[in-house]
Amino acid sequence: MHVPDGFLDLPMSIATGVVAVGGIALALKRAPSEYVDDRKAPMVGIVATVVFAAQMINFPVGVGTSGHLMGGALAAVLVGPATAVLCLSVVLIVQAFLFTDGGITALGTNITLIALVTVIIGWLVFRALLLALPARRWSVVAAAAAGAFLSVPAASAVFALLFAIGGQAPVPFGGLLAAMIGWHSIIGVGEAVITGLIVSAVLATRPDLVYGARFVRGGRILTATPAKPLA
Repeated sequence: MHVPDGFLDLPMSIATGVVAVGGIALALKRAPSEYVDDRKAPMVGIVATVVFAAQMINFPVGVGTSGHLMGGALAAVLVGPATAVLCLSVVLIVQAFLFTDGGITALGTNITLIALVTVIIGWLVFRALLLALPARRWSVVAAAAAGAFLSVPAASAVFALLFAIGGQAPVPFGGLLAAMIGWHSIIGVGEAVITGLIVSAVLATRPDLVYGARFVRGGRILTATPAKPLA
């Protein structure tokens, strides 16, 4: 969903830029509280790399926009929502300046949609489902997958709303909304599958590194089983 330059008018680009800066500032303030110890640092780098690679695979969905996996929910579950916002923001900045993926003037819009909306929606859905599901590892996987699925069309719907207010192209709002949500619902299925597989794999090997696992119902944190000492 990388928005190109000139797709939204200047006032809307400035407005989303302000929202993006505010979101990053809040994330910078809250991110340190998501670190339990130094073992989280390598996970942040791995998550940023995975998201970067996934977002570089683009395909057109019409009206000058592109579709791709976003990784907001995945990053939020693995490293925390505030850290996820920072990870995705860095990825989007690098893509815009070094790979011309998304416009420079639209950077605020892309950060708002991909780094803020997907993380917030994905994390809220994840937390809500964990309150209803039993305290099991599969619950974390299912909640993460559901959050990933819903976060993608949610971001596309927000984009359609922004376009309706400040769009520069003569495209009917209804048609754009249907196209964006339709295509991104399909993308959301792929995002849900990939998110579920990655979260499941990490839970099976190092569940202590999954930030979202500490919020299972009843407060039970899923930790790795200590290794038995060698005889």
